[in-house]
Amino acid sequence: MTTKSEATREVLVETALRLFRERGYEKTTMRLIATEAGVSQGNAYYYFDGKDAFVQELYRRIQVEHRRLAEPRLREGAPLAQNLRVLWEAGIEVNAPYHDFGSTMLHVALRPGAGVSPFSAESASPRDEAIALVRHVLVISSEVPRGRLGEQLPVLLWTAYLGVVLHWAVDDSPGLKRTQTLVEGAPPIVGKLLSLARLPFARGVTGDLTDLIDRLSKEQK
Repeated sequence: MTTKSEATREVLVETALRLFRERGYEKTTMRLIATEAGVSQGNAYYYFDGKDAFVQELYRRIQVEHRRLAEPRLREGAPLAQNLRVLWEAGIEVNAPYHDFGSTMLHVALRPGAGVSPFSAESASPRDEAIALVRHVLVISSEVPRGRLGEQLPVLLWTAYLGVVLHWAVDDSPGLKRTQTLVEGAPPIVGKLLSLARLPFARGVTGDLTDLIDRLSKEQK
């Protein structure tokens, strides 16, 4: 891609994200994005095949930046709860510039069959990158369960992080204090629950949980 093409693509992305914030996703059209960006509608479609593609680009950028911020802060051999908090804090930091339209995008992403859903086929690439980052955290951390539960933890903890982002998107507390409290308090609880899962008395429940996750994974495919 030439420098001019890269510049045009960047202008389109920045324009689309601005319009999503100002007008909302539903009221922003490809024609409007093209007009505001100063390009033809056909040119806009050359780079992006629709509004969802801009959201996918946002997902991709967020994930790249999330890894860039988180990796230097993670500590090899640290307890999982400690590294999990680092990961979630970095994620909220990366998402911060988009909080103004987080609730709008959440509404769009949660629609049945939405292409911008984090669980959709269209979101496979950024989703896989996000899960890979969680897997990296598990590999370098201590106090991580093994076996079937350990194999499923990357997806489980990524799903838990989506819950954190959901809370962040609708958090209207001063300075996002509620989200901060959640990010500080939830990882130690996760760590304790995983420690309990390794005990003999919890094996039955753990087995039921892993069986359920297996069934859900097969149904999603």
